[in-house]
Amino acid sequence: MSFNKVLIANRGEIAVRVIRACREMGLKTVAVFSEADRNALHAQIADEAVCIGPAAPNKSYLNMMAIIAACDATKAQAVHPGFGFLSESADFARYCKKCGLIFVGPSCKSIEMMGDKARAKQTMTNSKVAVIPGSNGIVSDLKKAGRAAEEIGYPVMLKASAGGGGRGVRLVNSKKELENSFTASQTEALSWFGNGDVYIEKFIENPRHVEVQVIGDTHGNIVHLGERDCSIQRRNQKLIEEALCPAVDDSLRAKIGKAACRAAEGCGYHNAGTIEFLLDKDENFYFMEMNTRIQVEHGITELVTGIDLVKQQLAVAMGEKLPFTQEDVKFSGHAIECRINAENPKQDFRPSPGVITALHMPGGPGVRIDSAVYAGCEIPPYYDSMIAKLMVYAPSRTEALKKMQWALAEFIIRGIENNVDFHLNLLKDEDFASANYDIGFLQRKMGDGFA
Repeated sequence: MSFNKVLIANRGEIAVRVIRACREMGLKTVAVFSEADRNALHAQIADEAVCIGPAAPNKSYLNMMAIIAACDATKAQAVHPGFGFLSESADFARYCKKCGLIFVGPSCKSIEMMGDKARAKQTMTNSKVAVIPGSNGIVSDLKKAGRAAEEIGYPVMLKASAGGGGRGVRLVNSKKELENSFTASQTEALSWFGNGDVYIEKFIENPRHVEVQVIGDTHGNIVHLGERDCSIQRRNQKLIEEALCPAVDDSLRAKIGKAACRAAEGCGYHNAGTIEFLLDKDENFYFMEMNTRIQVEHGITELVTGIDLVKQQLAVAMGEKLPFTQEDVKFSGHAIECRINAENPKQDFRPSPGVITALHMPGGPGVRIDSAVYAGCEIPPYYDSMIAKLMVYAPSRTEALKKMQWALAEFIIRGIENNVDFHLNLLKDEDFASANYDIGFLQRKMGDGFA
């Protein structure tokens, strides 16, 4: 299963991140890029780069045939999908295998099992992992939805079975709201995922969004690397993450970590993945979903554990055993990540594509930036608005907060609108500083005029 050349089927900072990990391991790299990304950093620093189509994602970064053709042309033996795009496509993983390529990720079977939310929920039940009370699989029509909602008890959440990223999700507070919400959820799910199936879950009031990083090898070893708090979200999109979660003590960490490992074992998982939970005020935690890929926020777990997750992904794909056991994993200090996006918070976070005319990124001890931008580069309008991940590490949360504040204050971006000042204001908020928040925190603050 060994290989010496990896094609990165992605763009932006994650492509750069993978290229750097490959270099450290002595592996050759191939970047793919769309016509809009011809001058992108990942296309410039890889050993080879291949244009795979026009700007539109469905004609380039989602074009499986073009990516496989690029592998063939460059003799790449493995494909790292990054996150987003084809990273959780069982069809792509299967296609890679059929073409004799090593997919740096889990098996297509695991991806399929966890990609179908209803099937994933049943798998967790079988693995004795607590799930949110909900419908028995999908609800195919309004009548069944109404019956399920009455049995569960309002308020409930409608969710897309094949989805993620907050798409197809609706909060329903009463029977009167159900019809419009059910139709809207189905329509959005069909539009985004090509699958209009939805299911219903009980709405858990004011929970935290806590995810556990796991990694497994092909020899049956699975280890968790602690949790991250991802509760600071806007419209189900994460903005700030912390490792470790300030509301989780050692005892709860052991419980939720063991549950995450059982979840991974239940779907025969190998490579890096994330089990996402809702954590209520009474320390009950419920499985939400599994992300069968590397996460955007993986870097803060690396900071508190000292384990390079991308290099471990590549090693697992080569058939190597994990070089550590659960007992070897030690947690040290606190890490925070702010997602720096090209958007205007004062105009409802409207995307702000354009050319970065001037750029200064902060540095110093305990500061890490994963990015693919540079002065003079263009932020195209076709892709995600994230332009950098600013991470800090310190011995304590209090010190990490101070470090993040001065790092944000030093971050200068000219030419496009961005959310640096928004992050800076948020970190100064008393409730955030005292870790008094949940997934509804930002929505409440925005309602109070915070921007």
